[in-house]
Amino acid sequence: MNLKVLMFGWEFPPFNSGGLGTACLGLTKALVSQKVEVVFVLPKKIDVKLDNVNFCFANEKPMKVKYHVVKSFLSPYYNETSYQDAYYQQTQRMHYGPTLLDEVLRYAEEAKKIAVMYQFDIIHAHDWMSFKAGIAAKEISGKPLIVHIHSTEIDRTGGLNINQTIYDIEKEGMEKADKVVAVSQWTKDLIVKRYGIPEDKIWVIHNGVRLDDYTKMEAVKSDEIHSLKKAGYKIVLFAGRITIQKGPDYFIKAAKIVSRFYPKVMFVVAGAGDMENTMIEEAARLGITDKVLFTGFLRGRELMQIYQMADLFVMPSVSEPFGITALEAVINKTPVLISKQSGVKEVLSHALVVDFWDTEEMANKILAVLNYDSLKLSLGENGYHQARSINWDKAANNLLQVYRSVLDHYFG
Repeated sequence: MNLKVLMFGWEFPPFNSGGLGTACLGLTKALVSQKVEVVFVLPKKIDVKLDNVNFCFANEKPMKVKYHVVKSFLSPYYNETSYQDAYYQQTQRMHYGPTLLDEVLRYAEEAKKIAVMYQFDIIHAHDWMSFKAGIAAKEISGKPLIVHIHSTEIDRTGGLNINQTIYDIEKEGMEKADKVVAVSQWTKDLIVKRYGIPEDKIWVIHNGVRLDDYTKMEAVKSDEIHSLKKAGYKIVLFAGRITIQKGPDYFIKAAKIVSRFYPKVMFVVAGAGDMENTMIEEAARLGITDKVLFTGFLRGRELMQIYQMADLFVMPSVSEPFGITALEAVINKTPVLISKQSGVKEVLSHALVVDFWDTEEMANKILAVLNYDSLKLSLGENGYHQARSINWDKAANNLLQVYRSVLDHYFG
């Protein structure tokens, strides 16, 4: 009998705004390739069609993946204010909870119905918006629950202005789960220290990349960046959500320092988020608007193209549970500079590392790559070869060990 998993998430490519959806896609593909049957429950925005979600898997190889979509506009990284903004823009608000918590609770009520519709062996819930759903499914089915921590409220807020309700849901999910999966030792240590979860309850399973997802994708051409490269400019890239967690303000400050010593450089900010306008204003205040290009959120071929054209990828995160973008960069042979406050440094040794707050040292290391082609080439080639072994198949194998250990304990 194949293992059956009831999996709860809240974003999925191509309709994702962060690494969580990428991780869900990678893990699910890898699990299915190992004959695991997955029922993936996904809340979607009202304007997203189910066919597009099915396309992520069903149109590739025949796979035993079922989809159950709950009408919702739960979206990654919502807080109460941004949820309210989205809620009042809807023309059919009666389908949704009036607050973010109400919507999370409504998702949990739907989970009870779903849990009696399918046969499964174990429940797997990704991040806080699906924890209540996972708990509800466990209570009604009697099956064990795994919760997967991709990011915490402490990470997302940089430890400032923590939403106590979200923190409490995260803590409850980890306490009521049979096992907790953390995407890095960095995250495990945070969970133990800030949430009081016992160390032996937490398994560390690093994220990965799948080489085929990139080699089979033909990059699009960016005329603007191609023109810059042709004119001899070097490209330094930031790609991610423009939020306090990701450290875009430190990237802009380092850009100011670098531009003093290396005039022919362009700093590309690929992403969107609540700090975007602030970063544009900061670039203007520092007098480097001609050195910073904001592209907006990129995915797929456009994102791959920007990785390939960059001379260096910088991930200056304040608190990064993992950092899949760093692997995406090196799989495209782009050297990376990552913060010491990130989980990806545990598996990616062929990278430059710096404290997120040390913009002087960040600038020094950016300049080193811009000035020394041999350093750029060495980091890019070695990082690429190392990243090939940091894959989703390895993550899925480790996850199967968690499933089996829980099931053995649960049912003997």
